[in-house]
Amino acid sequence: MQILRNENRSEKQVQWMNLLENLFVVILVFYPLRHIGYGLDFRDTGYNYANFQYMGTEHMDSMWLFSTYLANAAGNILMTLPKADTMLGMNMYTGMFVSVLALAGYFFCTRKIKMPKVLVFVGELMAISLCWCPTAVLYNYLTYLFFLGAFLLLYYGLLMENGPSMDMGASMEVRCYIREKHVKRQRWLLAGAGTLLGMNVLVRFSNLPEAAMIVAVWAYNVILWLEDRREPIGAKGLSVGDREKFSGAEERLFRSGEGFWHRVGRHTLWCLAGYVAALGILLGYIHLRYGIDAYIEGIVRLFAMTENAADYKASSMLMGLAEDYVENLYWAVRIGIIAAGGVVIFFAAHKLGKVLGRVGRIVYVAVRIFWLAVCGAMLVWLYDRGVASLLFYSYDPIRRPCILFLMLTMIIGVIRIFHKDSPKEEKLLSGMLILVILLTSIGSNNRTFPSWNNLFVAAPYTLWECWRFICGGIHLKFCGKGGLFPVKAVLTVFLGMCLFQAAGFGAVFVFAESTGVRNPTAYVENNKVLRNIKMPEDRAKWLTELSACVEAYELQGSEVILYGNIPGLSYYMQMPSAFNPWSDLASYSLETMKKDMAQLEKEMAESGAAKPVILLEHTYALHREGEMEAAGGGMETPDSLEDDGKWKLIWEFMEKHGYQQIFYNEKFALYI
Repeated sequence: MQILRNENRSEKQVQWMNLLENLFVVILVFYPLRHIGYGLDFRDTGYNYANFQYMGTEHMDSMWLFSTYLANAAGNILMTLPKADTMLGMNMYTGMFVSVLALAGYFFCTRKIKMPKVLVFVGELMAISLCWCPTAVLYNYLTYLFFLGAFLLLYYGLLMENGPSMDMGASMEVRCYIREKHVKRQRWLLAGAGTLLGMNVLVRFSNLPEAAMIVAVWAYNVILWLEDRREPIGAKGLSVGDREKFSGAEERLFRSGEGFWHRVGRHTLWCLAGYVAALGILLGYIHLRYGIDAYIEGIVRLFAMTENAADYKASSMLMGLAEDYVENLYWAVRIGIIAAGGVVIFFAAHKLGKVLGRVGRIVYVAVRIFWLAVCGAMLVWLYDRGVASLLFYSYDPIRRPCILFLMLTMIIGVIRIFHKDSPKEEKLLSGMLILVILLTSIGSNNRTFPSWNNLFVAAPYTLWECWRFICGGIHLKFCGKGGLFPVKAVLTVFLGMCLFQAAGFGAVFVFAESTGVRNPTAYVENNKVLRNIKMPEDRAKWLTELSACVEAYELQGSEVILYGNIPGLSYYMQMPSAFNPWSDLASYSLETMKKDMAQLEKEMAESGAAKPVILLEHTYALHREGEMEAAGGGMETPDSLEDDGKWKLIWEFMEKHGYQQIFYNEKFALYI
């Protein structure tokens, strides 16, 4: 009867855990969509949607078309789905990429790594909340998706080197068949990882450094080699009844037929084969559709753009990464000193307790209470010094906590790699996560920001390792069982701060230009694309007025030249760019713009093509109309605008073709 009651209780626990997990899955699917109805950004969001809608060399700069080709192609496919003709619909579709990333991270961590489900769920919520980048920037999220896929395939594939599970009583033929099948499966997994990394180069050309994930392959083979040296291969001396020992011998026997270098070469070639095959097939398709010369020209321009956009130089990007970590090392060291000071205090309390007996126990309890007060004071100090803040509409609340969290993850990873008791699977996972954190930010001019956006395995991993440390029985012998209490308390407070900051940021922040949206309370009712998007009142007013003018003059579908960091208007007003919607970008050189405008004028002269509409940000409109001085202070001076070669090109084009202003408000001016 007691046994039956225990079984029923177990079944109920399983049912509750299944229900809880189903709830987790539902939340992870829909939580990334919490802000799809909020905006509005004049730059990145609309710019990327415009590239999706008007994909091709006719309306896009070939450099960005080819350097982010697969992202544009994926976005173009999304544009064909139901309700994708609205920003709300596209926000939903692109937001689902974050849902997939979170679910993949959740199931990997809970199923394969066996982390506690609640802890993984909290980690995934943290990762989603820290996704500061708008989901419209698909070349980032598709990068993370392919990178995560390659990570998982590589992890599963390398672990298969341990050998297949086999019936120890099976015949040699059966065992050879199982091993051969096992090797083929491993080959496909490693080649699949290479394929996804190769495809990622076509998602965003700057993903080339991700090929450095091959370091994980080499490192894991070193781990296996060291293990084989530590435990000699062979079944000699093993009894049939010693199954655990025999199983370990089976793993090593599986690897015994080849040397270290042969195995490394085999793994490397399988990964490389997938990488090269993916690049070859995709470049072949681009060659058939656009011509390989057009692709090469676009990529050559990508490398040349560093002359105008210094922040895209490899040295600048690496320096930006290093500066973030070095700058925040200041706080990491001080937090470490506080924890180390606590260990010294507890050491003294431990020694005092031995001398004082019962009174010493009271002292020990008093020291614990004192240390909790110190941790509270540390938290106040961190907020007071600006390490974190409550201004969740900006990056300030999470910038330093995120960088410190990344540093903590990498420190834990290094510790687990070199800890003698860490299983090889954990060493592999730790090393791969360090590579992911470092490689995610390489190739971007956003310093460490991309790595915050890609914590779908790293966040659960860090919380899990910290949980094991905090709840485990690890202690310092010279300090007694409570000697690590100050370190655990400091770590708990720090993680609590990170989780709180991530939750606040995730609840409030909505991307808009270089900061977040504030006070979104209004809608644009006369624009189908922007319908049901809540935004600040001033932006709603500007866009309502502009939309009314575009509709009155029936300008939807007309080509447009945009200037003034307002590329998103190409999508919002449904007006394809004449050559590049974001011509302000330093990466779009003056020489390229001259060629594009010359080609435009040639088409107008030879085929009678209609001249494009010109839409300017108000600063340029004021300068054009000679009203800068009348507008008062705080405006750019005419001299600074006249030094802008691209603006001068547009001005001359407007003069030559007799453009007239038909609309003007506080933000925009429209010319036809």
